Amino acid sequence: MNTLVDKSQIVAKVKLTFHEKLGVEESALTPNASFSNDLGLDSLDVLETFMALEKEFGIRISDEELEKLTSVGAVIDYIVAHAH
Repeated sequence: MNTLVDKSQIVAKVKLTFHEKLGVEESALTPNASFSNDLGLDSLDVLETFMALEKEFGIRISDEELEKLTSVGAVIDYIVAHAH
């Protein structure tokens, strides 16, 4: 299994989910984009989207981890590390 292909597929799905759920332009979803500061999302928006990502990738993000995932890149890295 090619890790680069898998990561690019994950990146595409994460961006699509944020776009579909919250209307965030995919071009704004850079790895360093902060959910609150750069994208203007509130905690409910982020939580809702994380729930969709958990379902999409078959993972569970603990509340402790959720607090650490504050940027698009952090979410992608987490999913890459935990999705099977």
